[in-house]
Amino acid sequence: MKAWFSAALPMVLFAAWAAAAPIRPLANEFVAVGESPNALTTPLYTPSILALPDGRLIAAYERGGDGRKNNADYAWILTSDDHGRTWTRRGGLKMSHARLFASGKSIYYLGQRGDLQVARSDDRGETWSPQVPLTYGQSWHQSACNVWHTRGHVYLVMERRTSTENKAWPVGALAPVLLRAKEDADLTRRESWTFASELVFSDLVPGYKQNEPALEYFGVPFFRQGYPDREPVATTPKRRTMSPMGWLETNVVQITDPNHVWYDPSGHTFHLFARAHTGGTGFAALAKVVEQPDGSMTTQLEHAPSGKTMLLVPMPGGQMRFHVSHDAKTGLYWLLSSQATDSMTRPDRLPAERYDLPNNERHRLVLHFSKNMVDWCFAGAVAITESPKQARHYAAMDIDGDDLVILSRSGDARAKSAHDGNLITFHRVRNFRELVY
Repeated sequence: MKAWFSAALPMVLFAAWAAAAPIRPLANEFVAVGESPNALTTPLYTPSILALPDGRLIAAYERGGDGRKNNADYAWILTSDDHGRTWTRRGGLKMSHARLFASGKSIYYLGQRGDLQVARSDDRGETWSPQVPLTYGQSWHQSACNVWHTRGHVYLVMERRTSTENKAWPVGALAPVLLRAKEDADLTRRESWTFASELVFSDLVPGYKQNEPALEYFGVPFFRQGYPDREPVATTPKRRTMSPMGWLETNVVQITDPNHVWYDPSGHTFHLFARAHTGGTGFAALAKVVEQPDGSMTTQLEHAPSGKTMLLVPMPGGQMRFHVSHDAKTGLYWLLSSQATDSMTRPDRLPAERYDLPNNERHRLVLHFSKNMVDWCFAGAVAITESPKQARHYAAMDIDGDDLVILSRSGDARAKSAHDGNLITFHRVRNFRELVY
């Protein structure tokens, strides 16, 4: 008995210490890459970040509200050559929901101003071409989600709004469209791009437009929807509403593990993981795109081995904008998302400073890793604020050597709300692969 006690005690003490130790943020410290000149009238949106092989970092974000008056440039592009400690503004454009990515010898910034827009830099982000349209007479949406490179091509998703019938938040009318181009092509030319076919969320769920969606046993939608308008959920202490379900802010990945049930040995299948607006938490939306022999791309839903159709998959933070990066060195997928802690609180009992529905918590930015895009391991909290008004959310990331570099849509005590923040903050998670267990 004495021998057992002396051998086991250190492990018992360690377990007790580990159980009591708090989760400490990995990168609460930040550099303010952008700061609003007026927190109440000029919110900052859509952070995007790109790490170049030579160590340069390129960042971008957009100004809203008064930041667009007098035909001002409202999308700002900056560079850093000292690992993110200081930043120099390099360009000004007029587009929203845009992301930075490298292709061939150039850097591109692709977003929308109604129609798709793109600009190019051939000198590591120091100067930028005028932006040019890729579509005409359309309405697009997205966020600065990820980009996938394979077989000499670049792939990314933008979302086309297909109708105006939905009078609420129209995410049910969005069609995530996978775009493909050769990396060495001029991506400012429309003919360089191939667009996948379209699937619209509202067309996929029987009973959607009758507000009797056939999605039993999962509590989806969590709150009743009132298509085509908003459905009141609470009126005190402030009005809160539920818009019809939908998907948005889509990432694209390929399954690289030959043992995965969705692995395509031909390399022509791409999986789309989107934020799922259901009124609840813990789900992302899922679709896939298959390249055809003639080069066209067909968007469709995925299936379980049972044959059942899959539209939703489990994902921590799938209810909010998330970002997926694939680490070729380890084969792991990394997920940057918002952590929900009180989505079961009655809407009329949320504090007034909480934005929107209970599932819309935005001040805890967390990191997970996975080898299959379904089973996620918690890696750590990136940044946490004490107040739900002071957001750390809608973040983009890239791999910079052994580190993750992150750009977050953020706010401090001056922010108008968690949604309309006044800061764009830079964070660095050092030696991120050491978080794997």
